[in-house]
Amino acid sequence: MAASHKNITTDEVRTAVENAYNKLRTTTGGKNADYIPYLASIDPNLFGICVCLLDGTIVSVGDADHIFGIESVSKVPTAILAMREYGALDILEKVGADATGLPFNSIMALLLEKDRPSSPLVNAGAIAACSLVEPVGNADEKWKAIVNNIAELTGREPQVIEELYKSESATDFNNRSIAWLLKDYGRIYDDPDLSLDLYTRQCSLGITAHDLAIMGATIANDGYNPVTNKQVFDADLAPKVTSMITTVGFYERTGDWLYKSGLPAKSGVGGGVLGVMPGMFGIAAFSPPLDDAGNSVKAQLALREIMAELGLNIFAASRLCVCGCQGASAR
Repeated sequence: MAASHKNITTDEVRTAVENAYNKLRTTTGGKNADYIPYLASIDPNLFGICVCLLDGTIVSVGDADHIFGIESVSKVPTAILAMREYGALDILEKVGADATGLPFNSIMALLLEKDRPSSPLVNAGAIAACSLVEPVGNADEKWKAIVNNIAELTGREPQVIEELYKSESATDFNNRSIAWLLKDYGRIYDDPDLSLDLYTRQCSLGITAHDLAIMGATIANDGYNPVTNKQVFDADLAPKVTSMITTVGFYERTGDWLYKSGLPAKSGVGGGVLGVMPGMFGIAAFSPPLDDAGNSVKAQLALREIMAELGLNIFAASRLCVCGCQGASAR
């Protein structure tokens, strides 16, 4: 029997977002990341949710425009940039696309893979991806490429949170080990210190849930930004990016997350979560307190509530669309 279709309206999305926010706004649990001093100081009561539909409509509540550290969510746009420059198959060979089943900063995962960084969405693979960004050997131009790529995905150029960057740089001992282990394996493609600094800086960029929702919508819309009306990357890369988000977005908790939510999503220790519902919308939530795996407690609950109220699940036979569409928006 063919998969069924039913439509959801913008008003239903707005209601689901508002209901999740009102239900969870006073929820407590988890704690801010404290291994990076700057993150420990962020107000734990901040909470925002944003959805970007494929016609460019924005639905947001709470602190959706509060600027916070993008942290590991930055791995998604840099993976996209690497694939834009080298192609999906080349990135599969140079970095990989496997989940490690281990924490995001695991050195053991790199040792067990016997020279493969595994995925651009864990620390080892993200550092390798930064090393690949063109032009090799030119830190300033590489950095411009990283920032411009995020600006194209979100419609806004992000700025480094300098205090966060200094805090990250002073505590990145584990990542330094990863960078030089990649060098030993021949799996880093530029100077290790240069590549690590790029990775640290990109994690220190200031982002909002509003920005992340637009980025998610651009991925969900086959690389076409529905707010700026620009094709950012080739449509055939979108499923590759979404597959990476699906398999490793919550690190060792990814299976649990997908089982409960049905939403491909990527978390960061700054408290942000980026979700991608292909052909439907991008969604993001932000709340600083984290669980013991480094994922925002309240953001997870919010996205799960919204998905459940809308009856959405990427693995379900029924395909739901917003505003009467079926699939990605017409262009």
